[in-house]
Amino acid sequence: MDVSDAALLLAAGLAAGTVNAVAGGGSLITFPAMIAVGLPPVPANVSNSVAVFPGYVASVAGSRQDLPPRRTLAALVPTAIVGTIAGALLLLATPARAFELVVPFLVLGATAVLAFQDPLRRLVGHPRDLPPRRRTVTVQAMVAVGAVYGGYFGAALGVMLVAGLALVLDATLARVSALKNLLSALVGLTTLVVFALFGPVNWAAVAVVAPATLVGGYAGARLVRRLPSVVLKVLIVVFGTSIGLYLLWRALR
Repeated sequence: MDVSDAALLLAAGLAAGTVNAVAGGGSLITFPAMIAVGLPPVPANVSNSVAVFPGYVASVAGSRQDLPPRRTLAALVPTAIVGTIAGALLLLATPARAFELVVPFLVLGATAVLAFQDPLRRLVGHPRDLPPRRRTVTVQAMVAVGAVYGGYFGAALGVMLVAGLALVLDATLARVSALKNLLSALVGLTTLVVFALFGPVNWAAVAVVAPATLVGGYAGARLVRRLPSVVLKVLIVVFGTSIGLYLLWRALR
């Protein structure tokens, strides 16, 4: 790795940490950057998953005032960890081509759910009107699906989590975003352990990207707390749509 490669990875890590905290999808900045410096796709994907983890931790620190009660968080931790392990092992054990074709539609679908959140709530019922048991099961299901996706690929995980959780939680978008940050950090920690033990990690690339995501993640989380919900939703929808179309183009080219 020469100086220009390191500079590219550093800039990508800083931008990705900020984007992950605001909307999610920062991996679509660091993943292509790792490809650009010469890493093959699977090592780039694995190294990217490990490298962005510090940014998620910084995002949690920056949004900690908006996190839900510890009891609520504790109930979601096992689901997030088990789902992530399943997704990470699936990545290591199977070809990625079929999933690459599905991922764009998952991202675009999640973005549409967030964009049309209010009409969908009128259709399926507002979270406060759901029976407690059904609400709990729905939240757990959303977390499980997001964790499996995050363990397998991870790009736009934040968009998917915000879209799903905003539909089933009676909370402001800033609070949903804070929970998204924590769940993303759990997914990141789990993939870090799995890939560090079994995956082809390029530790030189990780050493450059990880500190940059730390700085960007904290700055982005502080920014989210100052944005009105409408502005935050528009940013996430625009970014999610862009990510989905980019992934679709890349899968079909």
